[in-house]
Amino acid sequence: MTRRTGVWLWRWRSNPLRRTSDVVEAWLLLAACVLAVAGGLLSAVLTSGVMQRSADRVRAESRPMAAELTAEATHGPARPSSAALVWGTVRWTDRDGTAHTGRARVPAAARPGNQVTVWTNGRGRLTSPPASAADATFQAALGGLWAGTAAVGAVLGGVKLVRGRLDRHRMAQWAEEWALVDSQWGRKTG
Repeated sequence: MTRRTGVWLWRWRSNPLRRTSDVVEAWLLLAACVLAVAGGLLSAVLTSGVMQRSADRVRAESRPMAAELTAEATHGPARPSSAALVWGTVRWTDRDGTAHTGRARVPAAARPGNQVTVWTNGRGRLTSPPASAADATFQAALGGLWAGTAAVGAVLGGVKLVRGRLDRHRMAQWAEEWALVDSQWGRKTG
């Protein structure tokens, strides 16, 4: 009874058909697997953490302020529904008592003199409302997923390039060997 050997690890076993380029390719594939997993996880975790900290910082610096709409909000060609936001000129007083005027997104139904809520950043400038904690977590997770995928893709792309070069090298070796065999056969049969 013969024992059947698998071909999964053929590059690692010593045999007369194994070339140096096969061993190099085996090590390359092992290193690529480790690098893809480790690099993908590391880039995903780091990117997710950076995005989460950035969103937390923005949320900590953003402040809601009561403001007064000073002019009719500008509408597009068609009058939007009452739930839509449009650009309007607002006036608000900062915590230190300084009066500011600027353009912000306000409800379409707001009229001059109505109170609206605007958001300011740490320097007192108008900004968009910060993302909620759940939205920030989702965005950070999605960013981490994309970064991890990009890292794995970069590793796999590099492996593809190196394997292509190894294949061209093997084909050149094969062509040389066939030329040698062909010339030997030609002398013997001719």
